[in-house]
Amino acid sequence: MLIAFNKPYGVLCQFTDDATPARPTLAGFGLPAQVYPAGRLDHDSEGLLLLTDDGALAHRITDPRHKLPKTYLVQVEGTPEAAQLTVLGDGVELRDGITRPAQARVLTSAPELWPRDPPVRFRKTVPDAWLELTIHEGRNRQVRRMTAAVGLPTLRLVRVAIGPWQLEDLASGQWRPCERGIAGR
Repeated sequence: MLIAFNKPYGVLCQFTDDATPARPTLAGFGLPAQVYPAGRLDHDSEGLLLLTDDGALAHRITDPRHKLPKTYLVQVEGTPEAAQLTVLGDGVELRDGITRPAQARVLTSAPELWPRDPPVRFRKTVPDAWLELTIHEGRNRQVRRMTAAVGLPTLRLVRVAIGPWQLEDLASGQWRPCERGIAGR
């Protein structure tokens, strides 16, 4: 079984939380029994999360050797310049080493997304822009660290694709079964 879930902002990618007070987890969304996240999204990131009951499939989805692309829509603070996009594309030097090359482009308009709760802060004097960024690895908070390293701090981060699987029109907090696709071979 493979499930596509649109993880809302502020939800942990696990089914339990030992913190006090407990934070929202995947348990509150009526997901089928015995599925577990194949990868993760940070508490403050949103979008496509794949869940499966197949350990081999989960490994194939998450193992960097398979180089499944992960595509994000990223709202950044500032106005991206060509040099910043080039660095994102060539690989960014982070404390844990240089990232693999990525694809980065500026979106000409803001994507049509669900409202975030709480909303992203708005500042009249500081411009923002949207990027589409596709990476082929999954380090901890990698996209946020990449954009910050080039002087474009992330304001909102939404994953829209993992390999062949797309978020499409799945509403925040909703899920659907999906085909195993090429990663299930």
